Amino acid sequence: MKSLKSNARHRASGFSLIEMLTVVAIIIVMASVTFMSLIPVLNQERVTNAYNTTLSALRQARDCSVAQRTSYSVSFSTSTPNSIAVAATTPFAGDPCTSTFQLPTNVIFLAPPAGATPPDGYGTGANAIDFGYTPSSNAGGGTTLYFCPDGSAQTASGCFGSGNWDGGVVYLARTGDTGSYRAVDLWGATGRVHGWRLYPKTGGYQWLRQ
Repeated sequence: MKSLKSNARHRASGFSLIEMLTVVAIIIVMASVTFMSLIPVLNQERVTNAYNTTLSALRQARDCSVAQRTSYSVSFSTSTPNSIAVAATTPFAGDPCTSTFQLPTNVIFLAPPAGATPPDGYGTGANAIDFGYTPSSNAGGGTTLYFCPDGSAQTASGCFGSGNWDGGVVYLARTGDTGSYRAVDLWGATGRVHGWRLYPKTGGYQWLRQ
């Protein structure tokens, strides 16, 4: 008789199937809510990585040109996935700098929304990749530029001088996400690069230096 009572108490101390299913359902709901809340964070992280990749590619090309005493091209591609190719214009053995950088998934080179005045006044914002602005002309729309041994950026690999200093800007963002816009611009005479982020303001947008 004692053994039967002990077994009854043992069975009563367990979990029923309904209780277990309820706990599992709660865990699934909590995991789903957590995942959904992380999606914006992950998207923002991808944009930040793309922005840092663009900065790094330009700076690497400039540093390598100065260090190797030869010109390096930087070419932006809108093919999927969007990418940036850095290469010595005259290939040589042991080149440590030639490489291709790919933007993270869901981030592309993308022209900014109307009303966003281009950072540092380069162009109109109509082109996602907009280099080629020189002291002698305002062509713009270029997708390839060249860093020279003196650290400047120019429109040709021959590095012909001040009339060919290449300035411009490249924009990147997630499609349909205005708050994700970043920009990187280049001052041809010095080869310096600046990073920017787009913020809304009354009646339009404003680029702020990062």
